[in-house]
Amino acid sequence: MENSKQHIINREEKVISISGLYKSFDDLQVLKGIDFNLYKGENVAVLGKSGSGKSVLIKIIVGLLKPDRGEVLVLGKHVDQLMGKELDAMRIRIGFSFQNSALYDSMNVYQNLAFPLTMNVKNLTKSDVDYAVNEVLDAVGLANKIKQMPSDLSGGQRKRIGIARTLILKPEIMLYDEPTSGLDPITSAEIIELINEVQQKYNTSSVIITHDLTCAKSTGNRIAMLHKGKFLKVGTFDEVFASDNEQMRGFFNYNFIQ
Repeated sequence: MENSKQHIINREEKVISISGLYKSFDDLQVLKGIDFNLYKGENVAVLGKSGSGKSVLIKIIVGLLKPDRGEVLVLGKHVDQLMGKELDAMRIRIGFSFQNSALYDSMNVYQNLAFPLTMNVKNLTKSDVDYAVNEVLDAVGLANKIKQMPSDLSGGQRKRIGIARTLILKPEIMLYDEPTSGLDPITSAEIIELINEVQQKYNTSSVIITHDLTCAKSTGNRIAMLHKGKFLKVGTFDEVFASDNEQMRGFFNYNFIQ
């Protein structure tokens, strides 16, 4: 075990293990031999430009896409071989925070949060649901927004509610798709802080898909640099960007961190 970012990571327990992963769409090769491990309690930030294969990777992890070849083990199961109830049961254990938050516009915040809980957990009382909703709203700092409609929330608040909705099922793995995209610097910093708080409080293991170097550096115990369907380097932020590799230096210089 190790303590990184004041958090215990179990390097002996892999919650995601991927080897030799390939994925193409017709003649377009997107993933070209991916090897990747995510350990219990770890945050890994997957960095890459648009079109590098980041979103395809997480869609394969949750079983939305099937690999052409390679092995994808999630929580000890071959996710591409799961179907029906088995796949549904797996997805309950994985929280997926969408880039656009994916809230239901016709439901208020309470209803948005209660919906996945009542759909997936049977025999809950009203007080059970109320407690769970209030707990996750408190965790994301928006307890006072419980009756608001999504249209009344800021972009950052919608991101927070989207994260709360994934947390309500107490997932073991969190997948964040561009969590700071479209946000101003102050709101981005708040979302980054929230991702780290979720890791600490819920002991989640997370894959954070991003092109934001500040987000990657602040949330990732390790960084995985994806370029044209392959990982150029996996390691700490400093290890990855100490490289003389032209693509990685170019990515760093384009984003520019003080």
